Amino acid sequence: MALGPGHASLPPTTTIDNALVSSSSMLAVVCSLLALALLYRTKAPSRINRVRLPPGPVGLPIIGCMHHVLARRKQPVFRWIHGLLKEMHTSIICLRLGAVHVIVVACPEMAREALRKKDAILASRPTTFSSESFSFGYKGSVLSPHGEQWKKMRRVLTSEVLSPALEHQLQGRRTKEADHIVRFVYNQCSTATDIVTVDVRHVAQHFCGNLIRSLMFSKRNFFEQSPGSAGAGPGPDEVEHVSALFTLVNSAFSFRMSEYFPWLIGLDLEGHEKVVRDVMSTLNRLHDPIIEERIHEWSALRRHGDKREVRDFLDVLVSIQDSEGRPLLSLEEIKAQTAEIMFAIVDNPSNAIEWALAEMITKPEVMKKAINELDTIVGKERLVQESDIPHLNYLKACIRESFRMHPYHAFNPPHVAMEDTTIGGYFVPKGSLVLLSRVGLGRNPDIWEDPLEFRPERHLNTSCVRLTEPDLTFISFSTGRRGCPGVSLGTSTTMMLFARLVQGFTWTKLPTVHKMELKESATNLALAEPLVLQAEPRLPAHLYEST
Repeated sequence: MALGPGHASLPPTTTIDNALVSSSSMLAVVCSLLALALLYRTKAPSRINRVRLPPGPVGLPIIGCMHHVLARRKQPVFRWIHGLLKEMHTSIICLRLGAVHVIVVACPEMAREALRKKDAILASRPTTFSSESFSFGYKGSVLSPHGEQWKKMRRVLTSEVLSPALEHQLQGRRTKEADHIVRFVYNQCSTATDIVTVDVRHVAQHFCGNLIRSLMFSKRNFFEQSPGSAGAGPGPDEVEHVSALFTLVNSAFSFRMSEYFPWLIGLDLEGHEKVVRDVMSTLNRLHDPIIEERIHEWSALRRHGDKREVRDFLDVLVSIQDSEGRPLLSLEEIKAQTAEIMFAIVDNPSNAIEWALAEMITKPEVMKKAINELDTIVGKERLVQESDIPHLNYLKACIRESFRMHPYHAFNPPHVAMEDTTIGGYFVPKGSLVLLSRVGLGRNPDIWEDPLEFRPERHLNTSCVRLTEPDLTFISFSTGRRGCPGVSLGTSTTMMLFARLVQGFTWTKLPTVHKMELKESATNLALAEPLVLQAEPRLPAHLYEST
């Protein structure tokens, strides 16, 4: 599969913002909401009116600020919110959408208060059409509200699926995928008759897709490829799979009207529900046969009293038993956790690597330092391995800087306040959604000098650089009770791909490109266009051929 400007690379965000909307239906709903607002009367001031909420725009009765959201459908809501933070000179803001207070935090002190001191209170998730659909009725651990089901699945995920023992056992699988992607890029170089162009976004996204399918299902492809296809690109099902996963992560919490006015569910005025159903149809078509076959396999083993070692994440989910020797997880729980594990690994690593390489192309001195570190610590006679990652501080600093400047999502997944509380001295009513702004933290000029400049050296203040940021001056991995349990897997995934690409190839801009323009997309935080670069192998040929 050729990689180049003509390649049909996956869009970084198959967003539902492009869904067709019935203008007449939308107008009718807006008029209805405004009519309700005009009819709304209060006989006595509410408790919320007597206390100090965070600053924010004045909303209308009933609908709050939803009219502002609807008026900006051609502009991402997160850009409007960050514009308000800047205009109001504040690090915390409150928007009322319907009856829900949405509170956005953009400074490290308040972020630490939310996820440390108030973590137990803010440990739930909102209930929406998309999150309920993606989690098969809140059967998983990522999207489910706080409760016994969430606790059960969280224990399974942290203690069983992402256990250190299984991570060590699957290291060879991760290395194999890193070998595969190096060979994949090398094949493009060796077969090209002209300039070798590589779509970095395509490479990064499909490395993540290949890796998580291998870890989950013990197979990179849904249907077996021919023996001579080693180093080949993804097939149509794999492309569709990764596209569905990206659509899922972009659709889970997206400021849709029905998230704040649940009685609109079923009308599908924004096309959101159709997008969700299409995603679930794709995932069910591709996942279900594998899951059901594996359940039958383990059922047969139990009937015959046989055992075998688990070989992947799905084996863990299917084989785990309760105290009476029965399967602990239902089919729906297995499906939910499978989908959640998969969508959690595809977005942040691929986006961080694409942005990091783009920034390094415009700053040759940064690229030179990264290459020198690899040549000094690893050399050019072998490929970089996971065991080298602790020693590659400058490369980790580059990825930290990419996470800081270029998060894939503008906000962390929302935390729901399970009781009245405060953040930064401001009142946070029960039921509020608290969002930590990745953009507001990572690009905060009060925290970072020249925040819009890519400067990895700012992270070299320790002898062992880590991708996590405990002080929440930016967010790489979520923290707290609802934090990311896969920090180790996320780190190895990101760093192995990044290090292999930097070590294995010399990257330059295309001859037709006079100057690299690093522009964000109009609708999200990804690069406006997929990063397409020239690649030239820089290691001995036998290293690529032996992978």
